[in-house]
Amino acid sequence: MSTAILTGQPVPGSSIEGDLRSLGFDVRVAADAADAERLVAEAPCEQRVALVDARFVGHVHALRLGLTDPRFPLAAVPGAVTAQPEGRVTLTRALARDNSAGGGTALAVDSLPDRIVTALADDGAEVYRPELGSLVAAVPADPQARNEARQAVADVDDDAVRLKSAVKSRDGFFTTHFISPYSRYLARWCARRGLTPNQVTTASLITALIAAACAATGTRGGFIAAGVLLIASFVLDCTDGQLARYSLQYSTLGAWLDATFDRAKEYAYYAGLALGAARGGDDVWALALGAMVLQTCRHVVDFSFNEANHDATANTSPTAALSDKLDSVGWTVWVRRMIVLPIGERWAMIAVLTAATTPRITFYALLIGCAFAATYTTAGRVLRSLTRKARRTDRAAQALADLADNGPLAGLLSRVARAPLGAPFLVALAGTAVLAVALFSDVTWAPVAGAVVYAIAAAQALYRPLKGALDWLVPPLFRAAEYGTVLILAATADVNGALPAAFGLVAAVAYHHYDTVYRIRGNAGAPPAWLVRAIGGHEGRTLLVTVLAALLTASQFTVALTVLAVAVALLVLVESIRFWVSAGAPAVHDEGEPA
Repeated sequence: MSTAILTGQPVPGSSIEGDLRSLGFDVRVAADAADAERLVAEAPCEQRVALVDARFVGHVHALRLGLTDPRFPLAAVPGAVTAQPEGRVTLTRALARDNSAGGGTALAVDSLPDRIVTALADDGAEVYRPELGSLVAAVPADPQARNEARQAVADVDDDAVRLKSAVKSRDGFFTTHFISPYSRYLARWCARRGLTPNQVTTASLITALIAAACAATGTRGGFIAAGVLLIASFVLDCTDGQLARYSLQYSTLGAWLDATFDRAKEYAYYAGLALGAARGGDDVWALALGAMVLQTCRHVVDFSFNEANHDATANTSPTAALSDKLDSVGWTVWVRRMIVLPIGERWAMIAVLTAATTPRITFYALLIGCAFAATYTTAGRVLRSLTRKARRTDRAAQALADLADNGPLAGLLSRVARAPLGAPFLVALAGTAVLAVALFSDVTWAPVAGAVVYAIAAAQALYRPLKGALDWLVPPLFRAAEYGTVLILAATADVNGALPAAFGLVAAVAYHHYDTVYRIRGNAGAPPAWLVRAIGGHEGRTLLVTVLAALLTASQFTVALTVLAVAVALLVLVESIRFWVSAGAPAVHDEGEPA
C-alpha cells in the first residue's frame, strides 16, 4: 500500500483522509516538516509516498491524476506531491534541504508540498503536472477561499470529467462518433468490477480470433458473424485504452500487448478471410499477403518519418504550415483523418464488406483504400521533408539505422567497400529497383543476382548517418523490397501452400519490425545484435529466399518457406516476450490513432 503523509493544520470536516484512502493510500499525519521527513524515511522503499497538505480542497480525480499515475517518478498537483521508488531519493533530498533551511528559499509558500515542488524544480528534477482542466485542486488560505473552492468542486461533476478524459483527445472519425460515445461507459463498467486493461485487451484479441475463425468457414453466416465480431473486437480495443486512462492502470506489459495485438488481430483476420475464400474455391492468398505488406509498409513510413523528425531542430516548412492552417477549419480535420484510413475506418470497412460481399471484394477495397492513403500520407511527408530546413539529430539517425534492420551480410559488405556510392536514399532506391526488375525476369537466377545488388545497396545506404532530407524513406524501401520479394516468388511458384507459407514468413518478420519500433519508442534501442544476426537481417533473408526459389522445386520451396517462417517466429517471439516482461522494459503508450 502507498503512504500519504498529511502536513499542516487539519481542517474540521475535511474529506481529505477518506479521499486518500479511497485511492489506496495508508494515511499518516505529520506534526511538522521534520516529522514529515521522518515519516517519509520510515515508509517502505518499494512503495509510493506522497505529501499532501491537510487543507487541500479538490476533486478526488485531481488527486488520482496527480498521485497515482504509474508512469512518472515524480508528480504533483497544487497542495500535493508524490514520488515513486525511483524518485524517493530526490524527494527526500529536497525535503531535508527544506527543513535545514527553515522553509527553504520559498518562505512565502505556506504549503510544505508546494515548497517541495519548488525545490524539486530548482534542482532540475522533472515533476509531472497533469492537466486538470475544470477539476479543482487548491490549498485555500482562509475560510472564504475554502468555501469558494468547495463550491467550485460541487459545480463540476468529477466522474463526468474523468469519463470524458478517458477518451483520446485525437482519434479517427468512426472511433470518435460511433465507438467512444458508448465504449467509455463500458470502460467505467469494467473499472467498477475490477477488470484490468490487460484483460480487456486479451478479450479483444480472442474476439478477433473468433471472428477470423468465422470468416474461415467460408459461409455467408460465418462472414456476417465475422463482421459483427470484428466490430465487437474493435469496441473492446478502444475500451482497454479508455479503461487504462479512466483508472490510470498503465503498465509495461499492457503497453506491449496493446501495441502488438492490433496487428495480430488484423493480420489473423486477413488469413481467416483467405481461408474462407479458399473453401469457396477462390484463392485470394496473394491479395491477403499484399494487404499485409501494404499495411505494414504504411506503418513503417509513419514510424520512420516520426522518428526522423520528432527531435529535429528548425523543424518547419511551408507544407507543415499549410497543414496547420487546414486543421483550423473544422470539417477538413475529419476529412483528412478519414482519407488516411485509420484503424477505425479500416476495420469498419472490412467488417461491412465481409458481411455483405466476398473476401475478394473486401481485399480489393482494402488494397485500393490503403494504396490511396499511403500515397496521400507519403506524398505529404516527402513535400514536408523537401521544404523544411531541419537538422536531424544523431539519435534520429541511429533510430533510422535500427529500423533499417541491416544484418551481418550488409555489415561485411560495408567493411569491404569503404567508399560510399552516393546519398543513402538514392542508393537504397537504386538497389530496390534492381531487385524489382530482377524478380520479374524470366531468368531463374536473375532474382539471386538482384538480391546480391540489393545487399550491396543496403550496406552502402547505411555507410553514412541517415541525416538526408529523404533518408527516412530507407527503412520503408527495405520493408517493401523484402516483403515484396517473398510475395512475388511465392506467387510465381504457382503451387498450393506457397502463398500461405509466405504469409506466415512475412507475418513473423513484420512482428520483428514492429517490435523494433516499440523498443525505439521506449528509448531501449534496437533488438539485441545476436537476434539480428540469427535471423539474417533484411538483406540476408531476401538473398536466402531468392536462392531457395532458384535451387528448389515449387513444393520444396513451399516447405522451405514454412520452416523459415517457424524459425523466425520462434526466435523473435521468445526474445520479444523475454524483453517486454522484464523489469527494464519501457512503457510505450501510443495516444495517437495508428494507421
